[in-house]
Amino acid sequence: MASNVRDSYDAVIFDCDGVLVDSEALSIRGERSALGEFGLHYTPEEYVNRFVGLHDGLFFEQLRIDYNQAHGRYAPDDFEERVLDGRRRERDGLTVIAGADEALRLARATFAQIGVASSSRAHFLEGKLRRMGLYKLAAPHVYSADLVARGKPHPDIFSYTAERLGVEPARCLVLEDSVNGVRAGLAAGMTVWGFVGGGHCYEGYEDRLSGAGAARVVKSHKAFNEVVSARASSLVQG
Repeated sequence: MASNVRDSYDAVIFDCDGVLVDSEALSIRGERSALGEFGLHYTPEEYVNRFVGLHDGLFFEQLRIDYNQAHGRYAPDDFEERVLDGRRRERDGLTVIAGADEALRLARATFAQIGVASSSRAHFLEGKLRRMGLYKLAAPHVYSADLVARGKPHPDIFSYTAERLGVEPARCLVLEDSVNGVRAGLAAGMTVWGFVGGGHCYEGYEDRLSGAGAARVVKSHKAFNEVVSARASSLVQG
């Protein structure tokens, strides 16, 4: 990796949930509570490792498989809606991840382009960013996996975002908080840095992201900003 990050990339692509807004821990709590009503129980670590970063289509596909294996029958018709209700009940606790606004400003000032590539459904994605005061900092290149055929861990949303940015994938740096997101960015031919500043990141989670292929793992936006500003050695993780 070149020591000067600014010379290595033309664009930074941020994930949203768990990178810009601290929504993953809230979603996990609400979803796990709802799933418990269906007799599906997961530890927080298991849930993060399996499901965080997935687009809802693949998320519910896997949950329905789990339900069938646990109960020997198909999930009821209201299964998906009740899990989504569990997620929605936690929205009032949504917060910005510390330093996300500064990271967006610095990235915009440093690189030719910035974008957001998220597994969130489009209306939720824009709503979260607007509510947290981040949308104008990230716009106009804010894209949901609703726009592509396959969500993360497939590369489609990152490939789509790079195309809209007009930047070659090899010149894109991705900041991701999930194993599924890391795999998606790598499959798109991009460099991926892991981010463990979200409330869902348990002790040792950085090793999961490194193991998935993240070239570096940063613990906060402050650490990310220091590396981008070339104030930190390229060999020191934040």
